Amino acid sequence: MGRTRVTLADVAAASGVSVTTASLVMTGRARELRISEAAERRVLSTAQELGYRRGTVTQSPPEGLSRTIGFVSDTVASSGLAGDMVKGAVDAAYARGFMLFVGESGGDPVVERDLVEAMRDRRADGIVFAAMYTRAVAVPDCLHHGPAVLLNAAAATRRDTPSVVSDEVRGGRSAAHVLVDAGHDSGVHLIGAGPGPYDVPPNSIAAVERLLGLHEVFGSAGVEVVSAHRCPKWTPECGYDATRELLRHHLPKALVCFNDRLAFGAYQALGEAGLSVPGDVSVIGFDDHPIASWMRPRLTTVALPHYELGARAVAVLVEMVERRERRARTPMIHRVPMPVREGGSVAPPR
Repeated sequence: MGRTRVTLADVAAASGVSVTTASLVMTGRARELRISEAAERRVLSTAQELGYRRGTVTQSPPEGLSRTIGFVSDTVASSGLAGDMVKGAVDAAYARGFMLFVGESGGDPVVERDLVEAMRDRRADGIVFAAMYTRAVAVPDCLHHGPAVLLNAAAATRRDTPSVVSDEVRGGRSAAHVLVDAGHDSGVHLIGAGPGPYDVPPNSIAAVERLLGLHEVFGSAGVEVVSAHRCPKWTPECGYDATRELLRHHLPKALVCFNDRLAFGAYQALGEAGLSVPGDVSVIGFDDHPIASWMRPRLTTVALPHYELGARAVAVLVEMVERRERRARTPMIHRVPMPVREGGSVAPPR
């Protein structure tokens, strides 16, 4: 007969609350995060009835692998933009005989830690720790208590956990090549970041690496970047304002927008100025946000490979889990290519 154990997920299900809520109650943080007294009492009484003890099981844990993977994220799980990241992870886990459990922290470090501990508590074989956008993250110490992979993120301090990220430098090169191949050798302006590698939004790894790729290709092709407009946030409003300011001083031939939402704002400012895309100004973006397909003309953009990122993270983690006893060395950074999605927003300069 198989051994039984009580997990935090069992307590949560029997109490009618989320695993996150159950974890906060069991760690004494219910009042801190305004969990109702009724829910707190229900979780505590259920835990006592089931014989749950934090970090323990009622009997010895089963030998071997649990065939489960924890997926802890800030907002990626509920974001339409990056839903494919979760789908890629789910499909890759299923194909390898694993089940994926997803938890969302909302970016709260306390909840992040408790989610990781909850995943470890139910004997997850490994954990994918994901971010909504590529950035440096503070990794909870408990993540290092077993196999783990960072997804769309890099550790801000401790660097011994593998990361799976988009190949942003190559993405920047690809964007520059699109303009150079179309014949653009002057009148190029940047919207969102630059001109220097530190003129970027806070903690934005993507901005730094995209800049590196852009400057590499433009420099080799002899293309001078006339101006760069750093935006504190990559929103349509910021793209609109930056482009309006640019038009006060220059008549651009091409705009490189550091994401598609900036490009949407740029489209509006160009249209108000009586300029057409791509007849007067070519525009290229990044991310392949759903908004790109609704823009007219359809925006040419360098895509974030969300599905492939999720799938690669799980593949790397499963390899770590299954080869753990052989102490196989895993590359610390895994880069996933960013394909160009052709639209109608780039044309040869007049």
